[in-house]
Amino acid sequence: MLNPHHAGANQREPQLRHQITQFPLKNPGRRDGELSMNNITVHTEYRKINENIPLISPLGWGMWRYRGSDIEKSRTIAETALESGINLFDTADVYGPDNGEAFGAAEALFGRVLKTAPGLRDRIVLATKGGIIPGIPYASRADHLVRAAEASLARLGTDVIDLYQVHRPDLLAHPAEVAAALDRLQQDGKIKAAGVSNHTPSQVAALQAHLPFKLTSIQPELSACAVGALFDGVLDQAMERGLTVLAWSPLAGGRLLGADNDARTRAVITELDRIALANNVGRAAVAYAWILAHPSRPIPLIGSQTQSRIREATDAFKVHLTDTNWYAVLKAALGTPLP
Repeated sequence: MLNPHHAGANQREPQLRHQITQFPLKNPGRRDGELSMNNITVHTEYRKINENIPLISPLGWGMWRYRGSDIEKSRTIAETALESGINLFDTADVYGPDNGEAFGAAEALFGRVLKTAPGLRDRIVLATKGGIIPGIPYASRADHLVRAAEASLARLGTDVIDLYQVHRPDLLAHPAEVAAALDRLQQDGKIKAAGVSNHTPSQVAALQAHLPFKLTSIQPELSACAVGALFDGVLDQAMERGLTVLAWSPLAGGRLLGADNDARTRAVITELDRIALANNVGRAAVAYAWILAHPSRPIPLIGSQTQSRIREATDAFKVHLTDTNWYAVLKAALGTPLP
């Protein structure tokens, strides 16, 4: 079992560095060194988020809808994400029931994929989540969280999880107990880093107060329709503490790609389409770029299981955003003028 503090813990990084050279991301709307109050830099660089984890891509691939029994097809989808320059793969033990499958199904499917492609594991940064049990619903007490992580390791067929996240806060679990579980998992070499999902800033602070190591990430819902994290302190705290932001549902659960929506969503789509037309890209690319542009440098988790849409996600780096059109999207999302 690989200990996260072992000198070999970063053995995959040279391969990922090579991959970076094959995926040059540029923002054509911004010349190097150019400064303008009305031009926004869409963050495109791979970056280090934890000393134990290799560099990660500016986009991630989410596996909520990863399902089925066709291993070859499932492998092809995963490899499409990797070939598109996306090396951060995010799943969870609870992914399965929403697709009419068993608890743990998405992890188990990816574990079978990894078994057929032994080299794939060394080319990705693997993130998963635990702490939800359907019917309870939240369970992050120490004994459960350790068992949940160990079960994820078994389903995934790997000896270590790069980033393990507490999926939702358990209001009956003292943060010291959660911290003890995460510390034990790291000390045992079962996880390299820890983060949280759907936590408030105060919940993050309470957990961090009991942890002997720094939390790595926070995963809020964030899209051009779901903008709460801009105002509730989640992104502010991420910038204060250096937390990596992983944005789930960046297309608002697909609403931003639909036509039958409420008036506010239609207003957002109108603004996104205005930018898309000017940049000759699809609406989804603009939605991802809008998230990437925030100074907390969020990483949108692309939820599509369609190869063409995964490839098109990288068009986000072609988008030229300005302060004016970024705020126009926000005003449409809020449905009211900014003060």
